[in-house]
Amino acid sequence: MEVDIRLAAERLRQEEATRGAAQLVTPGDTVTGDGGFMRGHGTYKDGENLVASVAGFVRRINRLISVQPLKARYNGEIGDVVIGRVIEVQQKRWKVDTCSRLHSLLMLSSVNLPGGEQRRKTQEDELAMRSYLEEGDLISAEVQNIFSDGSLSLHTRSLKYGKLSQGVVVAVPSNLVLRRKNHFHDLPCGATVILGNNGYIWICATVVGEDGGAGTGGYVQNLERVPLPEREVISRLRNCILALAGSWMMLYDTSILYAFEASSKFQARDLLKPEVMAEAADLCVYCVSCPVCVCDALSRPEVCAARLLQARDLLKPEVMAEVADLTRKRLDLEAAE
Repeated sequence: MEVDIRLAAERLRQEEATRGAAQLVTPGDTVTGDGGFMRGHGTYKDGENLVASVAGFVRRINRLISVQPLKARYNGEIGDVVIGRVIEVQQKRWKVDTCSRLHSLLMLSSVNLPGGEQRRKTQEDELAMRSYLEEGDLISAEVQNIFSDGSLSLHTRSLKYGKLSQGVVVAVPSNLVLRRKNHFHDLPCGATVILGNNGYIWICATVVGEDGGAGTGGYVQNLERVPLPEREVISRLRNCILALAGSWMMLYDTSILYAFEASSKFQARDLLKPEVMAEAADLCVYCVSCPVCVCDALSRPEVCAARLLQARDLLKPEVMAEVADLTRKRLDLEAAE
């Protein structure tokens, strides 16, 4: 078994990691000296100057200026899709960790019974709560309400929500998940991605057929061993998401799919050598800028001198940064068209 021993990689400079991003400020920095702007979140007035109170990116909406923090706890909004883990079973409710300031609550009256049955919950249902959800279970849910103390009330009344299994969860900063109408995506690579607004992203193999647990609230689960090709796709998607998050790029279905395609233009074991990795990265920059390679790199390998990259290579900081850079360039090309 080969072992790759390397020195600690030099941390990327902040300027390189945030290329193309908004203005970055730290607490105490003057955002603007124009008194005509309104103060938003993360700022305060110091005379005529607007000063940042947190470290983050400056966001301007007309005359409103706010600072979006780099890392912060999730502040839920009604209608958000979240991924959480059950940490406690209480009387008529479950306590769920959703990466917010306080634990969220999932009431027994806010869940679907097995089979999607809609009826009033009885004492027998309360006694059988652990057969529905128990400590350690991962669930997908929607924010139904926000209590006065800031805690969230969840519900899983739709059968697309419920218990999750046979996949992997990835934790990223919640402000990197782009708010969109749909957060459930079946990617053409054969994987399903649930982008939680709270920063938890679920990746699993796409379920085909009505007997595999899709649309059943998680009560019908296929616990057979996941085939190796599907596990490789899941691991590659996980590493691509971490690469995009490491470069502070917004996460949504298009950016993740582009990162997945960009990662496929690298080699396998040869890329464990730094010089080969650098050469393949240069070839991939050419492929992304070439319209032929952008369209046909997967179906016509001969047009791309770089081959396939193993998913584990995407854990290397320099490869993660290169994949994120390729994704950013492709998104810019698409926006220019």
